[in-house]
Order: sequence, then structure tokens, then C-alpha cells
Amino acid sequence: MTHVTGTLVLAGTPIGEIADAPPRLAAELQTADIVAAEDTRRLRGLTRALGVHTSGRVVSYFEGNESARTPELVEALAGGARVLLVTDAGMPSVSDPGYRLVAAAVERDIKVTAVPGPSAVLTALALSGLPVDRFCFEGFLPRKAGERLGRLREVADERRTLVYFEAPHRLDDTLAAMAEVFGAERRAAVCRELTKTYEEVKRGPLGELAAWAAEGVRGEITVVVEGAPAAEPAELDAEELVRRVRVREEAGERRKEAIAAVAAEAGLPKREVFDAVVAAKNAAASGPGNGKGLS
Repeated sequence: MTHVTGTLVLAGTPIGEIADAPPRLAAELQTADIVAAEDTRRLRGLTRALGVHTSGRVVSYFEGNESARTPELVEALAGGARVLLVTDAGMPSVSDPGYRLVAAAVERDIKVTAVPGPSAVLTALALSGLPVDRFCFEGFLPRKAGERLGRLREVADERRTLVYFEAPHRLDDTLAAMAEVFGAERRAAVCRELTKTYEEVKRGPLGELAAWAAEGVRGEITVVVEGAPAAEPAELDAEELVRRVRVREEAGERRKEAIAAVAAEAGLPKREVFDAVVAAKNAAASGPGNGKGLS
């Protein structure tokens, strides 16, 4: 007989505007056997705003007790409990408590589901005015200056749009470090107090944003940074183009495919590489072989 376990529910909560709460959130809060909350005081404020009451046991689940409390919650799940996990804002596990509990539940083959809700990452990305077709979320940068610079250097050539969370009192240092590593002209957007009364999206080059932030910024911050520009293809002379074609041919490629591949590498029209190959072949045919032409 298959053992039936409980269910872990990750519930997204509003990042500002309470009306953005997903409709299912109220029902889950009322029916869960256990509600694990990052801040139980904020949970009380949320339930009051939604006009609901929790019927299950409420426990705290935050960075300081996450490791110790996870086994207790997993055992409750294994015994059939429905555990609802909520954080202060947004989706649990995304730079918030939750990953350890999800990983432990998955390890025990316990069902994990979600009540999807607001996300500061996606909201800031959509409002930034920067490319959104490909992006990566980098979370919070290290607090120490050297470690922060090191982390930024790791993604200096990243082509995808970058999304970061940052504390307001560190924003000026972070933007200055980004301007140093990525370049002062790299475009970015600082999204502050998303969906709240004083929502603001400040867009501009990193250098300008760093100077603006030096005056002091308040509120919840999400930073979106344009990806690195594509590297300019190296300029290759005709002799180098012919050499690369010859190397590919010697490796077994047909000349047509070799020419196409070299043209793509160099960012040149195939015709230009073809003409270089033909010129080298003609030069080899009309004079003594010098080992650089094509037969």
C-alpha cells in the first residue's frame, strides 16, 4: 500500500499592494494544518488585510531557525499535514527561506506545489525597459567590497539581462561597483518600492545611477542591468581566413562547410571568405607553392 504524505505549499504574497494577493492564498491560509511564516507579525497583518483567520498551527520559519525547523516540518508533512510556507513578500525560496524545506521534502518524496503570486524579479524586469527575452537572477551581492567585486567580475561578460536585490543602504556602493566592473555607460534600472505608494523606477547609465544613489535611497530595491554587448569579431586578413579554411578541410570538412564556418566565426559574408580562398588557389597555381594556398 502506498504511503500518503501531506503537501508542502509555497505561497506567493504581495510585494506591496495587498490587492495583488492571489485568490487561493486566503483559502490556503484558512485550511492549512501548519502555516510556516518568515515573520509571524507580518502574517497577522496579512490575514487581517485579507479578512481571514488561520485554523492551523502557526510557526516561525526564517533564516535564523530554518535549519533547525526544517526536520520538524518534514516530519509533519510525512505524517500527512498540509504545510503552507509564506515569506514577507514574494515567492518563498527566491532569496527568502524555503529552499531547505523544499529540498528536504523532495528527498522524502513529499508533494510540493505553489500558489503563484507577485514577484519583484519579474515585475522589475518588465518595468526596466531592458531586454527581457533572456535574463538571470543573481540575488543579493556579498556585503564585503572585495567579494562583491569578485562576484560582479564573474558575470562581466554575461549577455543576458541581470537582476539583483539590494538593501537601500548599500545601493550606492553596489552601483559604483557595477559601474567599475561593467562600465559606467552600461544601462540599468533601479526599481524601488514596487507596487507601493512611492513606487519609482530610475533608469540610466550605471555611472549616473551611482551618483544619484549617493544622495540616499529608501525602500525595497531591485536592480536590473543590461547584459554585456556582443564582442566585436576580430578582423582577420585574407591569409588567416585561408589558413582557417585549410585547417577545417584537413580535419575532414568539405570546403563549402569550412568556408561557411569560418565566415560565421569572423562575422563576414561567406562570399568574402570564398574570394580569399579562390585568390589563394589562383596564386598557388600561378607560382611556386609556398604552403599557404589551397589545392
